[in-house]
Amino acid sequence: MATHTNSSTFSKQGTAVITGASTGIGAVYAHRFAKRGYDVLLVARDQNRLTALAEEITTATGRKAEVLAADLTLKADLHRVETRLRSDDTLTALVNNAGFGATSKLIDSDVDDLENMIQLNVTALTRLTSAILPGLIERGTGLIINIASIVAVSPELLNGVYGGTKAFVVALTQSLHNEVKDKGITVQAVLPGATSTEFWDRAKLPVHNLPAEIVMTADEMVDASLAGLDQGELITIPSLPELDDWKKFEEARKALGPNLSRKHSALRYGVGA
Repeated sequence: MATHTNSSTFSKQGTAVITGASTGIGAVYAHRFAKRGYDVLLVARDQNRLTALAEEITTATGRKAEVLAADLTLKADLHRVETRLRSDDTLTALVNNAGFGATSKLIDSDVDDLENMIQLNVTALTRLTSAILPGLIERGTGLIINIASIVAVSPELLNGVYGGTKAFVVALTQSLHNEVKDKGITVQAVLPGATSTEFWDRAKLPVHNLPAEIVMTADEMVDASLAGLDQGELITIPSLPELDDWKKFEEARKALGPNLSRKHSALRYGVGA
């Protein structure tokens, strides 16, 4: 673990933890939070990339940038990060960005790879959120940003297990919002579309294979998402032109509520009393 700082004092904003911080979306979030006056704790596997990023951030902003190299698919590494999140009372924000995807059909996929994806996209995200939350509640302030994906609401697009992990992220965020909205904690789920990062290389579909008109840069995606955060959005879809479209989607979902659990089955099945 390495520390880089030009200041001997903690940020008044506190410290933002960013997972998957070494490249792409995570690295942009790290820069943006530092520009907003946060110190940053950078978590990812690649020590060298993290160290270089930390030096860039401190040089550009003067903020403290600390490196915590960890592979969140490994229990020992995950628990080490959890311990830090539980014990550090300077932490005020968590960006759950670490994750990877898949594009192949289930039958063509390596189930061990999918299990690792669930571990990172679901289990690690849940455990880190659980680890930081008590401290945020105790301090009466905090921010949790969960990076989901448009496949959370469009599971037909890529691998269904990947879509399922991101649907989980959205559901967790919506539920968490109800739990903490009166405790000074802000939560947000971000649903990016195709974004120009190394994500696509790991998913075995390099980004240059996608139509250019559907691919957003990581910088624009993060800036739009932070604008959505500033506007009070619980769910942010950076490329969605009309916010009313999401509101209608949510209204339709919530309209199902009174009829999702009833004493008797629907008449169309012909088996109710």
